[in-house]
Amino acid sequence: MTKPESAAKRVLVAEDETLIRLDIVEILSAAGYEVVGEAADGQEAIDLALELEPDVCVLDVKMPKVEGITAAEQILKEIPTAVVMLTAFSQKELVQRAAEVGAMAYVTKPFGPNDLIPAVEIALSRQSQIEALETEIADLSERFETRKRVDRAKGLLIKRMDMTEPEAFRWIQKTSMDRRLSMREVADAVIDQVAGD
Repeated sequence: MTKPESAAKRVLVAEDETLIRLDIVEILSAAGYEVVGEAADGQEAIDLALELEPDVCVLDVKMPKVEGITAAEQILKEIPTAVVMLTAFSQKELVQRAAEVGAMAYVTKPFGPNDLIPAVEIALSRQSQIEALETEIADLSERFETRKRVDRAKGLLIKRMDMTEPEAFRWIQKTSMDRRLSMREVADAVIDQVAGD
């Protein structure tokens, strides 16, 4: 059994059958995970997940109060976490519904460490990939917005200050370095001042 890398990953376990929940906790703890919360129903799982913000939630599909897939959906709307669904049923519709709400792995009962641990690791890996993509998208979006503003500022400098495009770009670049501001901040200042005239 492989152990999670770096610090122990924090896990919330939600299973209404006490013996199964204890087995899950034991399997995860033995594999080096830190079980930070245990829930006996879906509503408790939601409340604990929002309070504890675990790295991964292991949720049974059939639970009292709020069933597992609905609980997963509500948790994932509020916090970024990996989700592993547990079920006694391997029905195609359940698997599809779980995937649609954002579950990243699915384990059918009965299961052992060789089933549960790889599912948890896959879910954590997928969550990590999603977070990396979200960061990359945000970075690209930020760069695109900066480029649009720099282009607008260049246009204003060309029009109002009678500069060529390379001169306008160099002026923005130099001002950015001299004043220790980002090019976007300089562009915004140019847009505010020149467009406001």
